[in-house]
Amino acid sequence: MYRKRILAAAAAVAMSMTACSTGAPAVTEAQAQTQAETVTEQSSEQSSEETAATEVSAEEAEKPVGKEIGSEVTALELSKMMGNGIDLGNTHEAYGHGSQPWDTDPKIFEGLWGQPTTTKEMIQGMKDAGFDTVRVPVAWTNAMNYESGDYTINPAMLDRIGEVIDYAIEADMFVIVNDHWDGSWWGMFGSETEKTRQDAMDMYISMWTQIGERYKDKPYNLIFESANEELGDRLNDTDVAKDSGSLSTAECYDTANRINQTFVDTIRAQGGNNADRFLLIAGYNTDIERTCNSAFKMPEDTAEQRLMVSVHYYTPSDYCLFGSVTHWGNEGQYEEQDRLLEKMTQFTDQGYGVVIGEYGVLTGGSGVPREDWDLWFNNFIANCDLYNYVPVLWDCNDLYSKTRCEITDPAVKEFFLSRSNAAREGMTDEEIQENAIQVMEDGLAAAAERVSDDGSIPYSDDTAVAWIMYQSADYSIAYSVGDKYDPSSKAEGTVAENVLITGPGEYTVSLDFSAAGKPKGVAFSALGISNCEQLFPGSIIDIKKVEINGEEVTLEGKPYTCSDDGKCTRVNLYNQWVGKVPENVRTADGSADGATPVPLNIPDNKNIKTISVTFEFITK
Repeated sequence: MYRKRILAAAAAVAMSMTACSTGAPAVTEAQAQTQAETVTEQSSEQSSEETAATEVSAEEAEKPVGKEIGSEVTALELSKMMGNGIDLGNTHEAYGHGSQPWDTDPKIFEGLWGQPTTTKEMIQGMKDAGFDTVRVPVAWTNAMNYESGDYTINPAMLDRIGEVIDYAIEADMFVIVNDHWDGSWWGMFGSETEKTRQDAMDMYISMWTQIGERYKDKPYNLIFESANEELGDRLNDTDVAKDSGSLSTAECYDTANRINQTFVDTIRAQGGNNADRFLLIAGYNTDIERTCNSAFKMPEDTAEQRLMVSVHYYTPSDYCLFGSVTHWGNEGQYEEQDRLLEKMTQFTDQGYGVVIGEYGVLTGGSGVPREDWDLWFNNFIANCDLYNYVPVLWDCNDLYSKTRCEITDPAVKEFFLSRSNAAREGMTDEEIQENAIQVMEDGLAAAAERVSDDGSIPYSDDTAVAWIMYQSADYSIAYSVGDKYDPSSKAEGTVAENVLITGPGEYTVSLDFSAAGKPKGVAFSALGISNCEQLFPGSIIDIKKVEINGEEVTLEGKPYTCSDDGKCTRVNLYNQWVGKVPENVRTADGSADGATPVPLNIPDNKNIKTISVTFEFITK
């Protein structure tokens, strides 16, 4: 039923796109001759003053015109036109504020994180590689002396970003410009000091006033984005405002909503094309589930159907970001990706465009695609095709070589070329979406047939399996990190001895990394039991012994039993991400006094070969 609803909506959009995409009705030869004669007669009657008023300067004539996008085009229609995108990563957002004077040549900043200077050829190469949109993250405070209370942006920075915008427009691309991480000045919004919070809003308004005014006459190819990942929990960052951290989660949502509304109001008030320019609204943490929370509100807008919402997608992070998990593609992973991406239809159903402003399976700078990248990419892009999202690949001179101006891996090159607007010209929306459905169905079917041969206990909703979640301190090795037991989510060569929990008693689980590399220390580890909250409600895990590399280590604090999702029961061995012990934890002695989420202490530089945990499982 949902599939039929999507396809029906796509057909309706296709009809409306046909009516507005040509820009003007066809003109017959006779009509053209009549119009030419009329124009000739009118032009001969013009006064010299009127003629002068209609002349275009040579400078104006050289400016890129951009795509013919009328004010009647909606955000959903624009999403189809934007096609696939790519980020110009780690370049214009490379941060050097403080280490470089605010009036430094902007091109100096571009190279601070090891990237080459942006060129016209580089942007044209992105277009030729199959990308129809480029996202340009910017650190605007590089060009400000904002600590003095002066929020003026160095004109040279505005000139330089304007130049890059024109590169994209000349290449017949859409271009997104934002204020990125930017040294995490956003934490000023979470300051305990009211003046610091007001300074943050004053600077934000001044920033977008200058950016908007400077580019307000650029064509609709240019899209402004309100922020990056900072509108959310990171409003409490202490990098700049040392007394930040004062906002509760509800206050973070309220502040993020207020910032987004201020962004829209500031741009709309400038007139020109900004009166109805397409605007991209950063979601909460740019996280799908946090953005789909009812506490997140899209801004009110004086322009109709010209807003889009931005989220990022790097799930699972152990595979996509860190590479500590080396494979992807089991049933659970397909289902997780499909479930998360479908959630964003709550925005398209309301007429908002959806931009996945960053996604990818990062290679760590090697430029060599990670194993199973094609499974992840195929299913991800198919979801975007099905739901009319705009995917924007995060890339930093990696899959796309900024020096060679091309994608160097043949398979990746073909993947993106085949999904460009040029390659799909002539395909109907229904054909694209039917193909997407087929790709998703085929991928899931193949995943169901992909059976692990490593002897792991498979996941089942009807069984309780105990295992050790592990993420190394150097993020090189991971095993089944998350509340759902997944024995296939691991670094190549990792051997796990998990155990089926059948009732009370003593059990031992272990991990062996001898063939997986040399992981150092612990970033996160916990002992989990899948489905335990349902099968053995109120149970307690009492850690009896922990061995590292065959030697017993002493717990320096008291572990506690809890659940994050109401299904998996867990005991943290080392979890610095938890600020305080939650309420209603369970312990062997019945008291939460002295309980800690970091009872295990392992030096970050310690090489880990094996971990073993023996525990008593206590039921009510």
